[in-house]
Amino acid sequence: MALSRLRHPVISRAPSLIRARLLSFSSPHPSLNRSRGLHPSTDVAESLLRPASFSLSTGIHDESSNIKSKIGVRLYSSAEPPAHTVLQMPALSPTMNQGNIAKWNKKEGDKIEVGDVICEIETDKATLEFECLEEGFLAKILVPEGSKDVPVGQPIAITVEDLDDIGNIPASVSGSEAKDKTTSEETVEHGDSKQESSSVNISTSELPPHFVVEMPALSPTMNQGNIAKWRKKEGDKIEVGDIICEIETDKATLEFEILEEGYLAKILAPDGSKDVAVGQPIAITVEDPNDLEAVRTSVTDDLSAKDKRPAQQSAAEDVKTQKTSFNRVSPAAKLMIKEHGLDASSITASGPRGTMLKGDVLAAMKSGKGSAKVSGSKEKVSSSPPVHPQTSSSTPMGSKSIVQDKDAYEDLPNSQIRKVIATRLLESKQFTPHLYLSTDVILDPLLLYRKEIKAKYDVKVSVNDIVIKTVAMALRNVPEANAYWDASKGEVVLSDSVDISIAVATEKGLMTPIVRNADQKTISEISIEVKELAEKARAGKLKPNEFQGGTFSISNLGMFPVDNFCAIINPPQAGILAVGRGNQVVEPVIGDDGIEKPGVVTKMKLTLSADHRVFDGKVGGAFVASLQSNFSDIRRLIL
Repeated sequence: MALSRLRHPVISRAPSLIRARLLSFSSPHPSLNRSRGLHPSTDVAESLLRPASFSLSTGIHDESSNIKSKIGVRLYSSAEPPAHTVLQMPALSPTMNQGNIAKWNKKEGDKIEVGDVICEIETDKATLEFECLEEGFLAKILVPEGSKDVPVGQPIAITVEDLDDIGNIPASVSGSEAKDKTTSEETVEHGDSKQESSSVNISTSELPPHFVVEMPALSPTMNQGNIAKWRKKEGDKIEVGDIICEIETDKATLEFEILEEGYLAKILAPDGSKDVAVGQPIAITVEDPNDLEAVRTSVTDDLSAKDKRPAQQSAAEDVKTQKTSFNRVSPAAKLMIKEHGLDASSITASGPRGTMLKGDVLAAMKSGKGSAKVSGSKEKVSSSPPVHPQTSSSTPMGSKSIVQDKDAYEDLPNSQIRKVIATRLLESKQFTPHLYLSTDVILDPLLLYRKEIKAKYDVKVSVNDIVIKTVAMALRNVPEANAYWDASKGEVVLSDSVDISIAVATEKGLMTPIVRNADQKTISEISIEVKELAEKARAGKLKPNEFQGGTFSISNLGMFPVDNFCAIINPPQAGILAVGRGNQVVEPVIGDDGIEKPGVVTKMKLTLSADHRVFDGKVGGAFVASLQSNFSDIRRLIL
């Protein structure tokens, strides 16, 4: 991932910083907690009006301020800690709610100058450098290198102004301790069941020193994932950087690397586990191979004890089901029981007030529970004895045909990607006001240009490659169309680069790899990149930075007999272009002699689906006009 540097102005945050220092007074030495959301104070001595650093936070929710202030209060039990500053995990992107500490550039005790990069933080977008805007000394690192999923607002380090104060920082302070206190309170307030489930599976008091591997959040929108395959087996040695398993996320199948060496003691979520929540334990590792057996035994006993209760509950439910009887029979169910000579007492009723429904009879026939009654009971069901031989002889054939009809379909489980796609498309149609604009473009100049570059330069490009370049140039010419809607601010945000998402159909679902800075690349460069991205997408090998983001999408069905269609916007993007196939039509054409005569031209239908909050009529019309202009004079793309 590319490393970029973020700098934010300090002056705009001065009031809240001053207030934070005043609230932190517990002794003559000020203690600063870098919390946002505090109200400015006017009763401030001028001696405190000096620049101070702050957490580089943007887009943090309101409740985060409460959490941060609580962290600052709880962190220390000492009566008079030295003057210090608590550095918290910043929100370095609008969608970031947690991050990973990739690397510490400073060590404990190092001098920090204004503008020094103290650490590198891996966010949901890229790896960014965290600058310190205040000089001092790094007294304590609370979150070490390689720490995963550190929530925004959690303390990660402590700095002091005086070198002699480093030794006065309580040694008991740790990032995990602060995190445990915060998360425990959130669990009480919000009823978080994650901790409860993990405590049932693992008795930590009986385990030797170990590390619990949790389901990671491998994309900003991921809240659950599937274990596609374990690369390591229980007992295997794990080196730093080893891939222990493959996880199917809402975007692709990604490899999960481990950042600490040890031994894989126990796999808690086996191959094929579906919908494993982010944060749920999936494995346990240990440092000493002699601890492997102890972990296996302890965890296995816990799991077996856990399974006893559901087994007893299911047995009780079975007894209850067997004892239940029906009060009424629907006409359709009664007819089927009579026709096939079934024993109604063996069929479980699922309708309201104990009513037996037709579906209950069909389910019983399929499972074999609805066995035929004895001859004495058959007479009670059927009043005419002559019908009995016919009914009994026709029962196997009739029931067989019913079962065949019931088995005529097959339920196919959805992949995690398809589930998320379905949810996102529904949300897009529900919450994004779609504006549709259609136009016809003449395809002949594009086809002629494609043949020319093939003949002259032996460069083979597809129509879709040229369409990508055409759309990218139109977005550059109309920058208002290369934007997205920021719901938190209620305003349009213009994008800095033209990044085109290309819809690629795969076995697991639709993927949208991104051609970044498409307006600055040649058609041949776009063609090569699209082929590489499409191969990775079909193989499930796309990296997160290759499919996350994008400012505009293209969906091309021109290779199918589809003349036109309307695509659904892929939020947070504000536009997607649907490309149909080219059709030859006869229409008036002005010849070289200036005389109008009938001619055959190839036309292609383009349909723009746009977010009406971003695209009004003027912006949409300007973008479509730029598209038409690019298609009519395709050579302008190389200028």
